[in-house]
Amino acid sequence: MSDENEIWRLTLENVSHDYSGLAVLRNLNLRVKAGEMVVIVGPSGCGKTTLLNLLSGYIKPSSGSVEIDGVIRTVYQQDGLFPWLTVEQNIAMGLRNLDDKQKREREIKDLVELIHLEGFEHHYPHQLSGGMRQRVELARVIAGDSDILLMDEPFSALDYQTRLRMRYELVRILKKRPRTVVFVTHDIEEAAQLADKVIVLSTRPAHISRKLNINTDRPRNPTSDSVIAATREILDVLGLETPTGKDI
Repeated sequence: MSDENEIWRLTLENVSHDYSGLAVLRNLNLRVKAGEMVVIVGPSGCGKTTLLNLLSGYIKPSSGSVEIDGVIRTVYQQDGLFPWLTVEQNIAMGLRNLDDKQKREREIKDLVELIHLEGFEHHYPHQLSGGMRQRVELARVIAGDSDILLMDEPFSALDYQTRLRMRYELVRILKKRPRTVVFVTHDIEEAAQLADKVIVLSTRPAHISRKLNINTDRPRNPTSDSVIAATREILDVLGLETPTGKDI
């Protein structure tokens, strides 16, 4: 099928970026289509967060171009909830441009139900578990008319079981409220479980070592054949498998 009918939400063309003469990213070319989930992995310090900052428009590339088609919201490693606001009030921050009070209240109610936190509407962040706080954060960033979510290791501070549950929650929420997603993670299993496309970056100055398409439906079990195969391929590209095939 021709690309002519695709809606491209994010486009990078020959993007490079330096910090005070330190080369971070080199000659990146990437297009992210509407509704796609692209997951970025790579060695620590290779420039993954810098790439997200370029995609958000927060910084400009040293060379090349970044084109953005849509409204962006960002989810960070540490949730950005306001500790002095309740669950309802935090979600309402994502709807502050909606003037119709009744419509805003209906939307908050729908979002609380979407993240399965009925009964916690008047709780404050310190009264919630880590997974619950991240669900509130997701509700806030998908509130309103955003098109693109940029997610910077949003589940890394959670324990493994909670991270696993949050992956399923993210998939479930995006089925109800579709968005284009660019998701940065150090967790290779997480990338294989979530991505339509995995972008593997090299060491700094980072270039794209591999673009890996995963064409099986979500949610994916971490022990499914497609996830295991993708995990092994990513490990191989990163040089993290032994010649015998055993992970190191």
